[in-house]
Amino acid sequence: MAQQTNYQLPDLPYDYSALEPVISAEIMELHHDKHHKGYVNKLNEALEKYHEAESKNNVSDMIALQSAIKFNGGGHINHSIFWTILAPEKEGGEGPSGKLLQAIEKDFGDLSSFQEKFNTKTSGIQGSGWGWLGYNKATKELEIATCANQDPLSTKGLIPILGVDVWEHAYYLQYKNVRPDYVKAIWKIFNWKEIEKRFDQASS
Repeated sequence: MAQQTNYQLPDLPYDYSALEPVISAEIMELHHDKHHKGYVNKLNEALEKYHEAESKNNVSDMIALQSAIKFNGGGHINHSIFWTILAPEKEGGEGPSGKLLQAIEKDFGDLSSFQEKFNTKTSGIQGSGWGWLGYNKATKELEIATCANQDPLSTKGLIPILGVDVWEHAYYLQYKNVRPDYVKAIWKIFNWKEIEKRFDQASS
């Protein structure tokens, strides 16, 4: 049973330096190899302890482990999405198009209004967290949402389409305490081909 929950650190789909100058190679290496790897290792440890507690019908231990599973599992889920929706400048396309652009225009007015709202909400997160564009299957609408710490967007009932990590480890070495500059700059390296694919799958 432990082998079924042995999660692995995914490889980056590009070199550490591929997102420069927006995100430095040093940040990417630390972010992927230290932080994301740490979430994976701690998730596996917590799940192993959970299965052991489950086999002994130790409900109190199972409950106690759920916060570690949520935190580290969320960290693994969020970062696994994050790496795929970034790409070297221009390689991921110039911006949203097709059905995704139509949906953004329907739900936010236009692309610049969406960007402004997203940047404001994401930059304004208190402490650590993530800013997301999510799809609400019930209303068939796009929504901007924020999540604290490593909570996955599924906790808000939304399917993640695009997300930005605003934990300090994601930008501080380069942008210091000016989080809005990082959030503004990251638009240059979004992988719109992948983001559009995520939207098509969510909305189908």
